[in-house]
Amino acid sequence: MSEKTLIRVGHSPDPDDAFMFHALANDKIDTGPYRFTHELQDIETLNHRAQKGELELSAVSLHGYAYVTDKYALCACGASMGDNYGPMVVARQPGQISSLRGKKIAVPGTLTTAFLSLKLLLGNDFTYEVHPFDEILNIVEQGKADAGLIIHEGQLTYATQGLHLIVDMGKWWYEETGLPLPLGGNAIRRDLGRQAMEEVTVLLKQSIQYGLQHRQEALSHALQYGRDLDRSQADKFVGMYVNDWTLDFGPRGRQAVELLLKRAYDQKIIPHPVDIEFIG
Repeated sequence: MSEKTLIRVGHSPDPDDAFMFHALANDKIDTGPYRFTHELQDIETLNHRAQKGELELSAVSLHGYAYVTDKYALCACGASMGDNYGPMVVARQPGQISSLRGKKIAVPGTLTTAFLSLKLLLGNDFTYEVHPFDEILNIVEQGKADAGLIIHEGQLTYATQGLHLIVDMGKWWYEETGLPLPLGGNAIRRDLGRQAMEEVTVLLKQSIQYGLQHRQEALSHALQYGRDLDRSQADKFVGMYVNDWTLDFGPRGRQAVELLLKRAYDQKIIPHPVDIEFIG
């Protein structure tokens, strides 16, 4: 029996990624000639690791992906799309987009798509400090920043800390473009070779399908990463980011990726045009 090919998978310790990878993490599907191990880290850390090509399969921000196209292609499955919703900017007082100008905003990383969307909205007319994503609500509540850019489950819980929504970036993007905001995807390393890239992408899709078909089982696995979410909130959050978009970007999703990265280049947020290759 030949040695199985090791595929190191990087993803965030949050409910939607845990739901997506449940079948692979808990041996629910036959992985054939591949053996998967999982490394759970926040998305900004994974974006930086992708620049070094450390993992065979990794969650990446679509913003972060712009810097690793030489090493990785994008799996057609595994997307997190904000379909008229997405990352949010919250503050202690109610306000409008204009009230963010010149303010200090706590952000979860400069390679996140959330940060890219904020740059598309405000240009350079704000200052920022990078903090772990799960500390940002507390930082805003404590007055250590004027506002906070929140990703993951904070989108459902910010009001419990007395904070106010200033702008929902996914809603803003939808009103601008009529398209969903492509936040994250899964990148597969090119040096695996075309056959392995395609086969591993198929297994990723099977894992997503398994979760969607065994929702309560996968949700129980995902809940351990829920940080303050009850089961119904976790179910809602997973539904926001693991859905039909996750099975395949589809034509509109692919169009959204291309438009997002074209605008990022046009506004000089990323240094070069991005040629996107989808696997699967």
